[in-house]
Amino acid sequence: MRPSRLADIQALADGVWLLPGRFERDRQPDGNSVLLQGREGLVLIDSGRHAEHTGALVEWARSRGQPIRVVLNTHWHLDHLGGNVLLRGAMPGLRAMASAAVREAVAVRMPRTVEDLRRMLAEPGLDVATRRMVDIDLALLQQRAQLAPDELVADAPHDLSPAGRPLRVGVERGVSGGDLWVLDRASGTLVIGDFVTLPVPFFDTACAELWREALARLGELPFTRVVPGHGPVMDAETFRRYVRAYGRLVDCSASQDSVAACATRWAEDLGPLLPEASRRGAEAMLGHYFETVLRAPPPQRRRHCPA
Repeated sequence: MRPSRLADIQALADGVWLLPGRFERDRQPDGNSVLLQGREGLVLIDSGRHAEHTGALVEWARSRGQPIRVVLNTHWHLDHLGGNVLLRGAMPGLRAMASAAVREAVAVRMPRTVEDLRRMLAEPGLDVATRRMVDIDLALLQQRAQLAPDELVADAPHDLSPAGRPLRVGVERGVSGGDLWVLDRASGTLVIGDFVTLPVPFFDTACAELWREALARLGELPFTRVVPGHGPVMDAETFRRYVRAYGRLVDCSASQDSVAACATRWAEDLGPLLPEASRRGAEAMLGHYFETVLRAPPPQRRRHCPA
């Protein structure tokens, strides 16, 4: 196991802390995690995937003498949900809340993924790094009953007070079939999961047009900062820049322009959000998504969109 990431937890506002996710070579990512102080304990938004990420959240909570009472999972991808397994063992009485799409993924999608991963492990010549990533995800999925939410969050925007922390929450579609957003009223912090990811949008389970519509509605909420699923915290203007860039990327994918031209425009639109060192990797990722999603035949391109 790698060293604890306890020292990486940083204050964002009064009663709000962030553990940044990581996206490293030859290693599956962890999403950003947010901790909120409530009257009755802590609320966690997204639990990461790897033990050192989730373990740091547990260690930090214990160092403050504060239990994590509730975890809100923005969606079912393991880099935001997988840490629930460790959390349930470390925090007795923990309540997990998420959209109906998370419950459906645990019941339907994840058993299929287990079979896919087992087939991968049986392939001759599978490299060591990929085998390690598969083993980590397979271990989590084999305990998938612990990933299911205890309580579903209704789609329409409404107020909640988990552990006594007043929040505004709702569910949008676009990334995973049912994506929870959380607005902390006291600090103006909006946590939106993978509706914002860098270096590119992650289209693996996405409906691109619904994603665009959701971003427009999220932009109307009364926030002062946005915590994305991956990448740095954004102020309102930076978020609006990302929203514009996303729309232009989807429009470019529908044009006759090359992937390279669309990738260049994406980088220009993002500006400092996409450092020069990340641009080549971003173009490669966009090439994959253009082929498999954005410019795929209509049935494949829209397979995650409502009928």
